[in-house]
Amino acid sequence: MPIIHQADTANRARLRWRARRGLLENDLILTRFLDAHETSMTDDDVDAFTRLMELSDNQLMDLLLGCKEPDGLLDLPHVQALLARMRNA
Repeated sequence: MPIIHQADTANRARLRWRARRGLLENDLILTRFLDAHETSMTDDDVDAFTRLMELSDNQLMDLLLGCKEPDGLLDLPHVQALLARMRNA
C-alpha cells in the first residue's frame, strides 16, 4: 500500500519547500492555502499542486488571480479543482 501525502512528513516538508516562490504574492497565497488545507489534501491535490509549482512565478500568479485558465498539460479536472480552491482561500 503506497504512503499517502498526509502520512509522510518528508513529502509534506518538500511540498512546503516547493511553495516558496520569488514573488511575495505567490508566497502569501500558497502559504495561506497550505496552512488551511495541507492536512486534508488528497493525492490528486498534491499532484495538481506539484504541477502548478513547475510554472514560472508570473504564470502561476496569472492562474491564481484568474487572469488565465490552465491549458495544455495543466488542463486537467484535478488541477482546475485545486485552482478553484486556491482562488477562494
